[in-house]
Amino acid sequence: MEIPVVPALVLIITLSVNNVWRCVCYTAFVFGDSLVDAGNNNYLITLSKADSPPYGIDFSPSGGQPTGRFTNGRTIADIVGEALGGKSFPPPYFAPNIAAATAFRTGINYASGASGILDQTGTLFIGRVPLRQQINNFEQTRSYMVNMVGENTTNTILKNAIFSLTIGSNDVLNYFQPSIPLFGDKVSPTEFQDFMISNLTVQLKELHRLGARKFVVVNIGPLGCIPFIRAISLNILGGKCSAKVNALVREYNKKLKEELDQMNNNMGRNAIFVYANSYDVFREIILNFPKYGFVNNDGPCCGGYFPPFLCFKGKNANTSSSALCDDRSKYVFWDAYHPTEAANLIIADKLLNGDKSVCYPMNIRQLYNYMI
Repeated sequence: MEIPVVPALVLIITLSVNNVWRCVCYTAFVFGDSLVDAGNNNYLITLSKADSPPYGIDFSPSGGQPTGRFTNGRTIADIVGEALGGKSFPPPYFAPNIAAATAFRTGINYASGASGILDQTGTLFIGRVPLRQQINNFEQTRSYMVNMVGENTTNTILKNAIFSLTIGSNDVLNYFQPSIPLFGDKVSPTEFQDFMISNLTVQLKELHRLGARKFVVVNIGPLGCIPFIRAISLNILGGKCSAKVNALVREYNKKLKEELDQMNNNMGRNAIFVYANSYDVFREIILNFPKYGFVNNDGPCCGGYFPPFLCFKGKNANTSSSALCDDRSKYVFWDAYHPTEAANLIIADKLLNGDKSVCYPMNIRQLYNYMI
């Protein structure tokens, strides 16, 4: 499917260079999948949407109305931005009527539910924006910035912004779904991991070419423990996580860290790539959930334990709704795939302030203050 080219900045306004220089806001450009999608899929023809209740039920800025975020409240990207002083959340790239100043003041969110590192990922859902296209969309945003304030000022702004990438989960999920092959003949896990790494590296280098200097690359979480994988592996209701899925994810994450280490060595002080270890953080929450105040670590708050895991609210009392847990703050998982805001808060805090076992070579707060 050809993704429509929709400008991220459609209202051209005058913004002086001095105003740009005086802006000390947290600016982030967010790339990824449904874990950080802020509503881009609302504007696509896709089966991967979170535009109806009860999604967003705890998202205060919208008054509890759905925004396209695939959780009950804020995503990890939202929470990190708030903690670093962001005045508002980077809006979705496809949202209409975004002022040109938005790219300078907050950044833009390009993430898309069901997307992956590989272009083929998410085909079943029809519309989605693969990582390669997300970066093409950022290039369009950059062109608007250059037209407004020039190349040099744009580069100065971009080198101080944070570029986060949270992607790869859907590639792995598609690999383990036999009805949705990515290749004519399924390649070995090692070949698949290497293919993902090589494609991601190409996109990271493209972002660097376009001016990005501060990168946060979030590894893949313990997918073998999400309700969807537990169900298709017949490990429902307190069963074990899928060791096979988690083994592939861990090996991919190991290769990702090695690749980012190499890129840091090659770039010197010209760029910094932070490896964000969400796998170990999220696994710790799942294994020791009572310690974090949770009562359920294996089932979704919304949608039930069995396929098709639909999370929705009927339009009126006469239409049925999905099962919804009584206390969303007590569940690790919001639906069959995504964490609750409560879990996201813990993960975000660890990535912001954790030691080198969580974020290497520095945490996100340190990255924000790092001078390129």
